[in-house]
Amino acid sequence: MEVTNNTNTLTNAPAGTNPNSVLGKDDFLKLLLVQLKYQDPTEPMDSDKILSQTSELASLEASTNTNKALEELTASLGNSLQFSTISAIGKIADTGSNAIVVEEGKSIEFQLYFPQDVNSGTINILDADGNTVDTIALSSSDKGVHSFTWDGKINGESVDEGLYYVTANYNDTAGSAHETRVGTYPIESVRFDEGKALVKLGESYVPFESIKEVYEG
Repeated sequence: MEVTNNTNTLTNAPAGTNPNSVLGKDDFLKLLLVQLKYQDPTEPMDSDKILSQTSELASLEASTNTNKALEELTASLGNSLQFSTISAIGKIADTGSNAIVVEEGKSIEFQLYFPQDVNSGTINILDADGNTVDTIALSSSDKGVHSFTWDGKINGESVDEGLYYVTANYNDTAGSAHETRVGTYPIESVRFDEGKALVKLGESYVPFESIKEVYEG
């Protein structure tokens, strides 16, 4: 009986005696074996109790294995996502919007991507209703990403602040007509910041999840 009391003392030991303050599956198994080893022969442990503790041990083991598998799966998915993001370099990203934010009385800079060399063309500034409020003439330039500035004015008067939309129609050096718009750019590079993938579109880095579509240029 004295030994049984010692076992109870071990079982009910304060959390401070366990450096982790948590019983793992190995600790659980050791306690069960100690109980079996020092049980009173005249009053053996109840078989139902043993089965119950064994069942708890099996559940703990299964839970530990599941957590480990989930951790490995999470790491694998993270590596897979990074690889997928890196493989997108050189492809075209579409952010799903050609909007620019204009503040009243201020000019706004934006960028357009031209897949072909430009011979001539026109940039169109549209309001929320799709009406063209201003145009900017395009001169000949090499293909690639180019920056432009709109003064945010119509006939010398500043437009109301808000969202405006930018498209462009142009002819290449062979005379073929093309269209482009703000929001479509080649992915130039990828940067990882605290586990988040950022891709370089034009002069800016944007979160990869903000991209609506990636396709071959």
